[in-house]
Amino acid sequence: MTLSGSLWVNQPNRKITRKINIGSVEIGGGAPVSVQSMTNTDTADLTATLSQIRELEQVGCQIVRVGVPDEKSARVLGQIKRQINIPLIADIHFNYRLALIALEEGVDGLRINPGNIGDGKKSQAIAKRAGQLKVPLRIGVNSGSLEKELLAKHGRPTPEALVESAFGSIRLLEEVGFTDIKLSLKASDVPTTIAAYRLISQQSDYPLHIGVTEAGTRFSGAIKSAVGLGILLADGIGDTLRVSLTSNPADEVIAGYAILKALRLYRGGVELISCPTCARCQIDVINLAEEVERRLAQIKKPVRVAVMGCAVNGPGEAAGADVGIAGGHGEGLLFRRGKIVAKIPENRLAQVLVEEVEKLIQSG
Repeated sequence: MTLSGSLWVNQPNRKITRKINIGSVEIGGGAPVSVQSMTNTDTADLTATLSQIRELEQVGCQIVRVGVPDEKSARVLGQIKRQINIPLIADIHFNYRLALIALEEGVDGLRINPGNIGDGKKSQAIAKRAGQLKVPLRIGVNSGSLEKELLAKHGRPTPEALVESAFGSIRLLEEVGFTDIKLSLKASDVPTTIAAYRLISQQSDYPLHIGVTEAGTRFSGAIKSAVGLGILLADGIGDTLRVSLTSNPADEVIAGYAILKALRLYRGGVELISCPTCARCQIDVINLAEEVERRLAQIKKPVRVAVMGCAVNGPGEAAGADVGIAGGHGEGLLFRRGKIVAKIPENRLAQVLVEEVEKLIQSG
């Protein structure tokens, strides 16, 4: 089912969870899967933090989270919020007072881990104030910071331990009447992450923020995340996501959308089809594909573009795309909507292909 007025698509087996709102973004209740990221600047450095958030906005980030390690960082949250265009979440660990300051600064959401906040009354104090201000909380359970008693009971951060931790935190917040909650149960191990989310999805209808924590660098981390998140999303599990990478946060957003597009849950932007190349290839497909992808990265409308290198699959894939190239000897055939429109020399293929995509978009 295509969601009205958007580029988002929902699959029939989607688990429908409770709906919450992070600022203007709906999470759960059948809303599209939103893409988040987190800054890696010193939050108190306004210039650097705002610059990074604006870069994230440019690549389509829908919700941004910032770390709040100290009071100086907490006190600038209001200034940050007033100068950005997407909802702001404060990430709080250990010190519950920082969460209270963040709430007064007007953040749109909080991420807390009651397992490291300490006394349950501190988490409840956060929940009471968040309830008064109608600010949702994410209970962020992480395999690296499980409660000591749960580690002793389960022996290691098992899926069951993560779920038990989540329900312990849920009970704490529900005791003071707070239910504006979303959950995450992240591990750096993909099978553990998948199993934990499947368990909690069976036992709770709170919306789920999915991700593989500390996934790794841009390449290896994106693969781990694609496997873990892809399996969960294909199961109909997940309401919002973050791809956690040791990289520029913008890469997290790009990877997040790539995962959603691969599952046909999002149809915006360019879908690039390109061949892996072989001995039959007689044009430089690798550099051509990379240049085309880079030059079309800012396009938001759905366009299918093929860059193919030989006569085996090239003409079929190029003809099946909105715009495509099927390579020959030092040249390529340009296809538009299934028809050959020109023969182009290799040194002009990238430019002509980009221009053809731009014309197609302008023509509607």
